Amino acid sequence: MQNNNGKSGAQFTRRSLLIGAGVSVGAMGLAGCVTDDGGMSLAEAEKHYGAVADKKFPIAAVDISSVDRKYFRRTVNYESSEAPGTIIVDSANYFVYRIEGDGKATRYGANVGRQGFLWHGEAYIGRKAEWPTWTPPPEMIKRQPEVAKYARGMPGGPENPLGARTLYLYQNNRYTLYTIYSTSEPDTIGTNLTSGCTGLLTQDMIDLYDRTTVKTKVIVMQA
Repeated sequence: MQNNNGKSGAQFTRRSLLIGAGVSVGAMGLAGCVTDDGGMSLAEAEKHYGAVADKKFPIAAVDISSVDRKYFRRTVNYESSEAPGTIIVDSANYFVYRIEGDGKATRYGANVGRQGFLWHGEAYIGRKAEWPTWTPPPEMIKRQPEVAKYARGMPGGPENPLGARTLYLYQNNRYTLYTIYSTSEPDTIGTNLTSGCTGLLTQDMIDLYDRTTVKTKVIVMQA
């Protein structure tokens, strides 16, 4: 799931793909205690969010002027009983946390589902993919017939709505149709735009992806 700034026909299509699909699944939540002091400087942000020479496709630098500084990646104090590596999605505040242990977590800014598509519950990472193929679900094809051409899959690449890296959420050995994915659209961070999936800036998603294993626990808090 991903979007774009609507500056061209192809980009508008990506934004419409982001908005178009959604399902509803079970429920639970989790509270943590977080304290937030300081933050990443603009100079540090330019370094963290610079261009990436990825193996398959180049990744452009993020226009950090489009991102509220509170959403820059950082280590925060976060008291939690969850094991290190656990991912917690705080939909209400547009943050994703990776528990590091010893009362610390890595925090990333995120975009989340719009009203009517907010999902919450406990899941796990069932699989991971770099530059994955995207296949619209049948429900989306019914609502947006123009995506039927991708019914057999849209190849991975810069225009693919799933972006450079994707973590797939599973429950009971079944894919939930929800993901944590990479977005190249900085203006979406801190917004409710998707059809249920959670998006991180590509550079943040690569960081999380590289440190996340299959079977990692994921908790999506109720907004």
